[in-house]
This record gives sequence, C-alpha cells and structure tokens, in this order.
Amino acid sequence: MRFALLGIGSAALFASAVGLSACSPLVTLNDWMVPQDGYVRHRGIAYGEGPRHELDIYVPDRAAAAGGNAPVVVFFYGGAWSGGKRDYYPFIGEALARQGYVVVVPDYRVYPEVRFPEFVEDGAAALRWVEDNIAGYGGQSDAIVLMGHSAGAHIAAMLIMDNRYLEGSGVDRRSIRGFVGLAGPYAFDPARFRTTRSIFADAGVPTMPIGLVNGDEPPMLLLHGGQDGTVYPENSQALAGRVWATGGQAKLVEYPEKGHIDIVLAMASPFRDDGGPYAEIGRFLAAATGTDQPPADR
Repeated sequence: MRFALLGIGSAALFASAVGLSACSPLVTLNDWMVPQDGYVRHRGIAYGEGPRHELDIYVPDRAAAAGGNAPVVVFFYGGAWSGGKRDYYPFIGEALARQGYVVVVPDYRVYPEVRFPEFVEDGAAALRWVEDNIAGYGGQSDAIVLMGHSAGAHIAAMLIMDNRYLEGSGVDRRSIRGFVGLAGPYAFDPARFRTTRSIFADAGVPTMPIGLVNGDEPPMLLLHGGQDGTVYPENSQALAGRVWATGGQAKLVEYPEKGHIDIVLAMASPFRDDGGPYAEIGRFLAAATGTDQPPADR
C-alpha cells in the first residue's frame, strides 16, 4: 500500500494566494472566516496532566436552549503524529456545532515526546473524560462519534478497532456510535518509511487499523480526495473493502478533484457545498446518532 508524507492539493493554492506558510490556511480561516455565532467555545480544559492533555469544547446554542443531551463528535486532527494543535481547528468546531452537535477537539502528545501507541492512549484518555464530563456541557455521553483527519483518522480508527485502548481507559465501547475518517492512512506499514519508522519503532502491538477489522466496528464514513498525494486514496478503499468483507458497515465517498488538505478545508464555511464533505458528514452523523438534526445554514 502506497503512503507518503509530502504532497499538496488545491488548498496549497489558497496558502500561496495569501502568502502564508504551510499551516497558515487554517490560521487564516479561523481568524477571518469562521462565524462566531451559534455556539460557545470552552477552551483549554484539562483531561490529564501536561499542556498536550487539553481539549476545547464547542456547544451549539440550540443544544443549550434545549437543555442539553446533544450527540457528541470528538475530532482528532492530523499532523503526521509529530505536530498539530487544537487551536488550528475552530472551523471544525463551528461546522459541526452548526449541525447541532457538541464538538470536542483534544490535543494529544506527539513525536518525539512520545511514540506509538501513546498518542492513541491519549485519545482514549480524552474519550474517558468526555464520557465522564460531557453531560455538563450539554452532550450525550452514550452518543459519541469519532472523527479524524489524516494521522487523526488513524488514531480514531485504532480506538474503535483495537479494544485494548478503550478498555484500558474504562470507556464503554457501546457509547461510540460511528467513525468518520478523512484521508486516513489505514493500510500503510510505518516500518517501510523513514519518516514514520522511528515514530512506530518497537511498538509491540498492531499499528495498522486495516489488520484489526472484524466487522464488529461501529458504522464508518470514509472520505478521501482523488488528488491526495499525501495519503493515497487506496488506504480508504482498502479499509472499506475489508469492512465489507467482514460484514461491517462502511460508506466510501471519493472526491476526484480534492487533495489531502482540501478534504478537511471543505468543512470550513467558505468552502461548503451541498454535494461535499460537510453535507455528507451531516447525513452520516444524524443516522449514526439516531437524531433528526435540522439542516444547518452553510
């Protein structure tokens, strides 16, 4: 299975147009283009010790007005397991809160501070905090959907496919109602690549989500761009095929013109459209959580 850590899509043109660095499209979106109405953001809540064990929560006004009990989406960002931070992702919190969900975006430790599987264990610890505390923010602790982009999709997939992580943190697996993966590297062998070999060295446990599928996972929505030169579309294709072969539920949607960053930027207010990831994810979340969420304004 092919895998690469370098590549750009049309989002790089956005960065070039505003004369900014690689992560700057996210900063620009959040500073200038993310609506500030319709939700409340709670920042920097600790779910463990240390600066990388904090999370942000986005609570939609409609959930607060209804007295809580909204389904929850926990989003894990990407960054090649060696970077990223929750401060880049208010556009994700706003997008999903606008659809009526309480949204949690946790930080987690990255390489070289830690190696696999410690960042997955951080994800499980964040989920335990959510299960124990999200009711205080209007969320429903037994109606959680995991979502991730790139390395974050890998982390979320490991959480639903390898029981040792949720069991180790005392999370009730039945509370996880679904998984949304954006451009996830589900089928790559990290030992084959210089850029990932040290991150996953001597793991002693499985590292590839695709090898853990047994058909008992919650429903999945797998989205991938056909122009993704960072994590090739074959990763999502192979995972969907394995889920189908084991009798599980997965929907695979490919966007021929999108690249690796486009697939997540499509959630941001300026780039939403009826046929894109924002609408597709909204339909999946409503079905997975058994809710009849009213359509959100784009």
